Amino acid sequence: MIDYIVLDTETKKLFSELEKNDPRLLELSYVGIYRSDTDTYQGFFENELKDLWPLLESANLIIGFNIIKFDYPVLSPYYPGDLQKLPTLDILDRVKESLGFRVGLDTIARATLGMSKTGTGFEAIEYFKNGQLKELAEYCLHDVKITKEIFEYARENKILKYYDLNQIREFSINIETVAESTADIQMSLGV
Repeated sequence: MIDYIVLDTETKKLFSELEKNDPRLLELSYVGIYRSDTDTYQGFFENELKDLWPLLESANLIIGFNIIKFDYPVLSPYYPGDLQKLPTLDILDRVKESLGFRVGLDTIARATLGMSKTGTGFEAIEYFKNGQLKELAEYCLHDVKITKEIFEYARENKILKYYDLNQIREFSINIETVAESTADIQMSLGV
């Protein structure tokens, strides 16, 4: 069993290229993960997803930033089960519960950790379209690292920080509870 996995996805398209605002139609270009059991980062292109599913299914917890409303819907056309049934912690949902509004990953990372994202999702799409797959992977895995470090900071300190009109504000956050149960996970590989 893997204690936890941190996950982030990149897509081939922008919402503006779609007829309806549905992340399932964005098409996956790359997914990056951090594995707590091996303390390593891994990435998967679309043709490698079969290697990702057993890892997700063996994790006690899957962590992401907006994972429920973005990453899982992007992955769902490729996964033979129901990702929503995996034990999941969405840090953005916890931020919204604490503050009453959403705050971006980069804003939290800069205020809490003193580190920034290396670009934007728009740039990641351009990397894919231009065949710059190494740059795409590096960008995604950096976001995974930021998300992992935010999770660890919140777990240890019970707070996160964000910028509000150039002032750093601190807020309490509950990162421990997991609503989902692993009892009814639909395993794609019979694991």
